[in-house]
Amino acid sequence: MFERQERVAVLLLFGVALAVITAHFFLAGLGKQPFARPFTNSSSDGELVVVEGQIDQITLTKSGGHMTVSVNNLSIFLPADVVQSVSLQKGDRISVYGVVQTYRGKKEIAVSAAEDIRVLPGKSL
Repeated sequence: MFERQERVAVLLLFGVALAVITAHFFLAGLGKQPFARPFTNSSSDGELVVVEGQIDQITLTKSGGHMTVSVNNLSIFLPADVVQSVSLQKGDRISVYGVVQTYRGKKEIAVSAAEDIRVLPGKSL
């Protein structure tokens, strides 16, 4: 049915697909932690960063159901689908993974999933 070269090509494609799927599950299992750097003022747009601190302020956007959280004078943007999945209060200590972006000339962190936000034990009011 297939000639030798076609069988080799199919086997190579199958092997590459298996390697990609295996790498995907391995990297997904690691999570974002090994790839994120602590946020600094020199962090560039598109960089995956982590921030830890106390929530100073929570602001809901005027439309869309989004939320902006202020931690250490840094804005953290939570889209509406993330807002529905988390419960945050002023004074909570949180750890957040997100991507740096510039909005209206100021750096902020955009969160993409509820799993990227962890409420840490205790409040430091």
